[in-house]
Amino acid sequence: MPDLTLIGEDEPDRELPVLGAQPSERADARRNRRKILAVAEKLFEAHGAENVSMDAIAEAAKVGKGTLYRRFGDRRGLAHAILDEREREFQEQLIRGAAPLGPGAPPVERLIAFGEGVLERMAAWGDLLLSAESGAPMARFRGPIYPTYRSHVHGLLREIDPALDADYLADVVLAALSAEIVNYWRGQGLSEQRQRGGFRRLVEMLAGLSR
Repeated sequence: MPDLTLIGEDEPDRELPVLGAQPSERADARRNRRKILAVAEKLFEAHGAENVSMDAIAEAAKVGKGTLYRRFGDRRGLAHAILDEREREFQEQLIRGAAPLGPGAPPVERLIAFGEGVLERMAAWGDLLLSAESGAPMARFRGPIYPTYRSHVHGLLREIDPALDADYLADVVLAALSAEIVNYWRGQGLSEQRQRGGFRRLVEMLAGLSR
């Protein structure tokens, strides 16, 4: 896997590959990478991603700090790498999975299912997702994940009603699914059930306004 986008530095335009072919990698490099990610995930789960330093990860994984930084950049790069396989599975469901998340259901149901799927992922990995989205200005919008989600939501909104301003509303809908707002709601005691209900109502309101 290529290096991932850095945080807190001048950022080269590097991307997290999603649903694409992986470059070949030496067996020892793959083992080393898996070990680093396993250690980082355990530390993130135990202490929170923002409370774990790259130095601590390097020490726990028994690798040099230079190796860690060259390979992943920083905590956001590590968070992206940990989430990568899960993200591939989710996008595979969007493209070829069972309805209503996958094709075959009405667009309103698919959009609701998409939001519920994102919120479910937030409940499981919200801290990692927040770390992956935070950092440099506009970090959430860089790389392939946000544009992929935006394209999906945009298409569903157009199916609901071509008269809707999908260019605007796609970003509005995704704003309600950002790691930052979901983690804020969680801190305010807003349950996942209420978040799901609120998102469903938002989509139904958009559909109702389109009639």
